Parts: sequence; C-alpha cells; structure tokens
Amino acid sequence: MVVLAYLWVFALVPLMVEEEDEEIKWHAKHGLVLLGAEIALWLVMELAVFVSGGLGCLLFPFFLMAFVAFVLVRLACIVKGLRGGRFKLPLLSRLVDRF
Repeated sequence: MVVLAYLWVFALVPLMVEEEDEEIKWHAKHGLVLLGAEIALWLVMELAVFVSGGLGCLLFPFFLMAFVAFVLVRLACIVKGLRGGRFKLPLLSRLVDRF
C-alpha cells in the first residue's frame, strides 16, 4: 500500500482502504499533497510558456528537471516507506500535518 500512496491518483486507494492504519494514512496524505504540488507546478509552468510565447523551448529543460525531481522524490518516499520509515519533505510535511 505504501507504493500506491506515492503513485499519483492511486494515493486515494490506500487512504480509503486502510482507514485504521495511521502509517499508511500518513503516506497516502503525503502522496496526495505531493500530487497537488506537482499539479500546481505544472500549471505555473504552462502559464509561463503561454505568457512567454516563443521562450517555451528555452524553458523546456527546467520543466524536464522539475519532472525528474518529482519522480526522484516519489522514489525516495517509496523506498523509505517500504523500509518502515518516513521521508519528510520540508514544506509539504508541515502542510500534511495540519489535516
């Protein structure tokens, strides 16, 4: 279930199925907040391309690096979760702890 918690919209599955397991809920909430951050960044990038016009080609390497960074963070979270730990993300973990 920890693996599903960090695979984009599949994070809803462990959140709904494992209602009593606090560890799985913690990972699922982090997966959803990470998904929200990824969507927000994607929207900002799309807006930047739309506003910049022809500079979209110059911004592509930054978009690619951001995508790779999100994939690496997801992999780190999955590995840490499978080992029984928690990978705390500096800003996102504080946001998740609120709800």
